[in-house]
Order: sequence, then C-alpha cells, then structure tokens
Amino acid sequence: MVKIVFFFIFYLVFSFSNAESEYYLTLRSDKVNLRQGPSMEHPVKLVYKKKLLPVLIIDKSYNFRKILDHENNSGWIHISQLSKKKAAINKTEGTILFKKPSEFSKPLATLEMGRLCLVKRCKNDWCKIKTGNYVGWLKMKSLTGRL
Repeated sequence: MVKIVFFFIFYLVFSFSNAESEYYLTLRSDKVNLRQGPSMEHPVKLVYKKKLLPVLIIDKSYNFRKILDHENNSGWIHISQLSKKKAAINKTEGTILFKKPSEFSKPLATLEMGRLCLVKRCKNDWCKIKTGNYVGWLKMKSLTGRL
C-alpha cells in the first residue's frame, strides 16, 4: 500500500512540473543578446533590437533560459533580460482589430502578420491590445505569445 501511495505522489509531482515546462516571457530592453550557450563566455548568435518581443522558454540552466522566437531562432538569454509583461505577435495575415470584443462591432484596422501587440487583458476568446496608435480587440486565436 505504501508503494502505491508513493508512486501516486511521485506521478503527481512530475506531471504538474511538466505542465509548465514551456511558457512565454518578453524581452526587457531594446538590446538583448542571444547566446549559443548558457553563460557569458559563449558567443553571441544574434542581437534582438525589439523590446517586449515574446519568446518561448524551452529550457533553463542556472540564470539562463533557452528560448525559441517567432522565426524559430533558438539560444540562451540571461534571465535579467526577460520580463513578464504581456505581449503577443499577430500570426495571421489580415486580422481585423475591432472596437469591442465582437465581430459585429466597428472595425478599427487590419493588422499584418508579424505585428507586435501589447496585451492589455483577455476575456473569453478575445484580447484587448495596443499596437501603434490603435487600441482594440482581437480574437485570441490570431495571437501567439504571452497572453
């Protein structure tokens, strides 16, 4: 009986820890180095120049996080260069930004694919976003990133 309880607890611990294994964060500043490995001694692969760009965290090593960006670039970023602010990228061409969270409300703009959006809040299947001079609502399925 003790073995069964131990196995059940062991299963619960590892099933919940794997549930949060991949998550989104955003870049903290306008200049962030993506490195080939998880230390400052590793060479820089590329430099991001877009604040709040959402990146998928796929692994961690001490103070570094391995990321995957929207163009499938991967590498390591120091945790101090990452933020929990909410931002997403429009992943579909011709997405319509609406004034209210309804397809029957006034359309405000059409967004091109790859447009960075600051996420204000989400409810049901809609997210209120800010992009450029526009503030409005998008369908959640057209966004990828930290919602």
